[in-house]
Amino acid sequence: MSDIDRAVVSTIVETANDHFFIVDGDGRVLDVSPGAAAVYGLPREQLVGSTVQQLEAQGVLRPSISLEVIRTGRPVQLMQVTGTGRRVIAEAHPVHVDGRLERIVSRSRDLTDLQLLQDEYALLQKRFSEHLKRSGAGAGHEDGQLDEAMGSLEVRSDVMRELALLLKRVAPSDATVLLLGESGVGKSAFAKQLHRWSRRRQGPFIEVNCGAIPENLFESEMFGYQPGAFSGAARQGKAGLLEQAEGGTLFLDEIGELPLPMQTKLLKVIQDGSVLRLGDTRPRRVDFRLVVATNQDLARRVESGGFRLDLYYRVNVIPVTIPPLRERREDIPALAEACLERLNQRYGQRKLLHGSVWPELMGGDWPGNVRELENWLERAWLSSPDDSIHSPTRGYVSSVTPTSSHAETTQPAELTENEGLSAYLARVEREVLQSLCRSLSSTYAIAERLGISQPSVVRKLKRHGLRIERRAD
Repeated sequence: MSDIDRAVVSTIVETANDHFFIVDGDGRVLDVSPGAAAVYGLPREQLVGSTVQQLEAQGVLRPSISLEVIRTGRPVQLMQVTGTGRRVIAEAHPVHVDGRLERIVSRSRDLTDLQLLQDEYALLQKRFSEHLKRSGAGAGHEDGQLDEAMGSLEVRSDVMRELALLLKRVAPSDATVLLLGESGVGKSAFAKQLHRWSRRRQGPFIEVNCGAIPENLFESEMFGYQPGAFSGAARQGKAGLLEQAEGGTLFLDEIGELPLPMQTKLLKVIQDGSVLRLGDTRPRRVDFRLVVATNQDLARRVESGGFRLDLYYRVNVIPVTIPPLRERREDIPALAEACLERLNQRYGQRKLLHGSVWPELMGGDWPGNVRELENWLERAWLSSPDDSIHSPTRGYVSSVTPTSSHAETTQPAELTENEGLSAYLARVEREVLQSLCRSLSSTYAIAERLGISQPSVVRKLKRHGLRIERRAD
């Protein structure tokens, strides 16, 4: 190695934000970056000359990633806890010469501060949720502003309003948001609303379903390509989706489906803020806000080797879990009405939901969540011969779980003259609760019967001026 090359390597090690270790094939530490002392608890002079076997035995490295490379001969990535109690993500790569392991180059990044920020965010989220519950689910000026801003995003339940208010607070920053939840809960809709609330609202919103693009096309679609980069490439080349998101928001849906090679390339884009098209030698700067979503357990994907640990910590900055529809049934009427309005516009006919469908809509488990609800309504719309929409007549098995034969046979109340949907549903809700207050002995029993939380039952009873009737034994 020339003196210039040595100087370049030394500069990289001395100035890097990551903490570098250079270890020989037997485990002796040859060099470390200056900042490693603050994380690992020993001065640079003491680390150099030690062996990773000794450092692991002393608890400085728990575990030693270089030892894992010595044992396996392959690159390794893992989480470490250092002697100072810091949590770092480390990766190490073997350097083989003539088939012999000569060096191991490892680098680590301190994640303790990131974890503390995430813990602080979780604590703030919990405190905010408790505050809303004490104050009647956050009624007031901010709720009114939220209603005006939500657009097509229909939220009425307490839990979803809490979630929406939290996202609105996060939106002005560029922090990466990880949307979690079952398939069909509305992650895409929330990502779009987050973009509308952000300072990048005038920029593009680029949505990518990571599971829908064939792996052999993924790189060219995401990163773009230069003219002549491969056979069949467009003559003028093409900007990839990452470049198209410039100045706006990039939403990666189903990020758990992202192939491992593409995970590595995406991580580099996030770290460097630049993208390299296929066939190009000049990186291009990119500036976008990243929002990702998945219905998978990414932590388990990391454990199974299907998802990079360092990428997991990059995208898991602000995790937001969207609950399934069965846990927020109060949202069903607004979702149904909004879907009905879209169907009426699409098909050019005004139809109304018949009162008989509401027990089925409100009682369904909806394993497919909002998407299943919308599909159900479209089938019902298309199968209804007149302007009154009943349950779909064919080709559909209801997701409603019967709870009592009485509920199956009871006819729903009819709309009274000049009564709107909200007033009708409020009246039906009061009648149901009033009946349950006579037959059940506690708010917990009512909550179990209705499939909602006990605090929700308490709020509803208070709203309707109802109380449980105590029966003499």
